[in-house]
Amino acid sequence: MDITSKIKSLAKNYFNKVLEIRRHLHQNPELSFKEFQTSKYIQKQLSEAVIPFTTGHVETGIIALIKGKNPNKKTILLRADMDALPIEEKNNLPYRSQNSGVMHACGHDVHSSVALGAAFILNDLKEEFEGTVKIMFQPGEEVLPGGASLMIKDGVLENPKVDKAIALHVFPNMEAGKVGFKTGMYMASTDELYITVNGKGGHAAMVADYVNPLIISSEILLEIHNQFMKPNALVGSMGENIPTVVAFGKIEGKGATNIVPEKVELEGTFRTMDENWRDSVHQQLKNIVKSISDKYKIESSIRIEKGYPFLVNDINFTNSCISSAQNYLGKENVEELPLRMTAEDFAFITQKVPSCFYRLGTGNKSKGITSGVHTSTFDIDETALETGVGLMTFLTITELNS
Repeated sequence: MDITSKIKSLAKNYFNKVLEIRRHLHQNPELSFKEFQTSKYIQKQLSEAVIPFTTGHVETGIIALIKGKNPNKKTILLRADMDALPIEEKNNLPYRSQNSGVMHACGHDVHSSVALGAAFILNDLKEEFEGTVKIMFQPGEEVLPGGASLMIKDGVLENPKVDKAIALHVFPNMEAGKVGFKTGMYMASTDELYITVNGKGGHAAMVADYVNPLIISSEILLEIHNQFMKPNALVGSMGENIPTVVAFGKIEGKGATNIVPEKVELEGTFRTMDENWRDSVHQQLKNIVKSISDKYKIESSIRIEKGYPFLVNDINFTNSCISSAQNYLGKENVEELPLRMTAEDFAFITQKVPSCFYRLGTGNKSKGITSGVHTSTFDIDETALETGVGLMTFLTITELNS
């Protein structure tokens, strides 16, 4: 039996176990950097499979090692995230979340289950490949500073040194059985924006006695919109069109119908795909806030929390993975993906080593499985687990033996 057939057979054999793991994780979600029981459960699965691992990385993180023949030849990292979101699940399913207000609405239960399934197969086939597989179960993908960045500082890319890295993400817009890839730049950097506008409060009827921070905040928002979000707005130092999003989702001024508040607070996000432009926009945002505040002779501030960098897929490695995926699943089941302005902390890893981050189709329109990630009704067509486990294993072995 050739290696492809062996992997497909083992993926089928492990399906029920991986399904059980996914449902357990889905029922017992934990928030970012609080994945204590999730970590213990994954450790238990690794122990039962006799796969060596270390724990305590950024408290809940786990690093497993599977050594093939000639283990020093090359090391491939597989990344899985473990945290859930603060969302109340509305699905009426036997495996719905048992933790009130917490839900695996971004598919990290799937990511961890697939990585475990791949680990089981790779452990069974360790005489079939050369090199070492390092599997990283990380905390806190959903919140800054991102568990991946902290695990890098903890040394996850060293001892043994990682040569290449692979990760996947659920994709409900794609039918189960399919996968998607994008070479080069794929996902945006992300920064959090916090603006405080300090005016002078007072009785709304006494116009001469107050300086309304709501009006000033509105002017700041409109100026930002005109500079960065207006159709055909030029961006970049040379006028080039760099994908850019500057959007605000929260504005809070604690006044009333006849009370002008003392201050207004705004919260937003900035996404882009160029580091020089990113720095430039930071300064431009500061200039806008200062200029308009000076105009009204009031004090304002902007705090920029720099988050994840942009995610870039290594072109040669990703093209190789695309070819492997076509061989494993058939060309008709491998799609090309467009750029996305969403963000992902695996980006920290893509900045350090050649990487491939791809999408696993998890939707099924005929079954009504269409809800997007970060929604209270998100779920997957669980047949995608077999595809995910088999392909991640195949990509890893193909690269190690290349």
